[in-house]
Amino acid sequence: MSVSSTITHGGQLPISGPAPRFGGGQRLRADLAGLSPTLVLYGAFIVLPMVFALFLSFTSWDVVGQLTWVGLSNWSRFISDPMAHNSLVVTLELAGLSWVIQTPLAMALGIFVAGKQRYRAVYAAIYILPLLMSTAGLALMWQGVLAPTFGGLAGLGNSLHLSFLNQNWLGDPRFTFFVIVGLITWQFVPFHTLIYQAGRRAIPAELYEAAKIDGAGPVQTFLHVTLPQLRYTIVTSSTLIIVGSLTYFDIIYILTLGGPNNTTEVLAMDMYNAGFVQTEFGYASVLGVVLGVLGIAVALTLVRLTGFGEMQSGQEGIS
Repeated sequence: MSVSSTITHGGQLPISGPAPRFGGGQRLRADLAGLSPTLVLYGAFIVLPMVFALFLSFTSWDVVGQLTWVGLSNWSRFISDPMAHNSLVVTLELAGLSWVIQTPLAMALGIFVAGKQRYRAVYAAIYILPLLMSTAGLALMWQGVLAPTFGGLAGLGNSLHLSFLNQNWLGDPRFTFFVIVGLITWQFVPFHTLIYQAGRRAIPAELYEAAKIDGAGPVQTFLHVTLPQLRYTIVTSSTLIIVGSLTYFDIIYILTLGGPNNTTEVLAMDMYNAGFVQTEFGYASVLGVVLGVLGIAVALTLVRLTGFGEMQSGQEGIS
């Protein structure tokens, strides 16, 4: 008598035998049951606010008064609003420049700190500090550093007789936009460095051994081994950089309020002014919907162009 049958006749369940198989309907119900908490939270905190914002974009509402249906008036205003057009251009420029600067920096630093030398771990621990601080705190710190007369950078320039450091960094249209991009890069490159570090460490060592046997140099190894293997890491990081750049607000609000001459007036700042300064929540909702559509479009475009959505798990099909 087998062990399985002995245990069965003893009143216990068998410990051997094939795993139970579920039909298509049962599997679907099981999947929905497992996903139901996530779906409920996603619907409550993502879908419903988006639907409500879309609804508000067709209304006029100042919170205190009565909500009034105005149809496409808010959208017509957006189409003909030069301030909104400027904010949209600045937002896209900020997103594009952030990606161009942050991606190579984060990739290089991520590959560097993925090494096993002890000093690299110490460097990574120090470098990540800006990411752990609040954006408001960082903005106030840099506001003191970049103040044109009594700021730290101006004082350093006067002490070292480096007059080019004594500039109105946050009030001169020639510099302010690039200063904002630089500060955003300084804060968020560490986060993307961690993403690239994890991606580099996930690359099998056998690939590098094979490249070395084939006589590939450092540049060839990077181009033909590291870079292709980081393909989906690049997609993930790029999506976070670009979509995140569409919603930058706090550091710009504290440092420049969108100035000077609207050179840093991004769409999120325009939305804040429309909603909380002018109490035009219908028009502010239009700007919010535009930001949401831009973010979704960027994410879907990256997924489609790179084939990220077709990536399959190596464990798929294992029973």
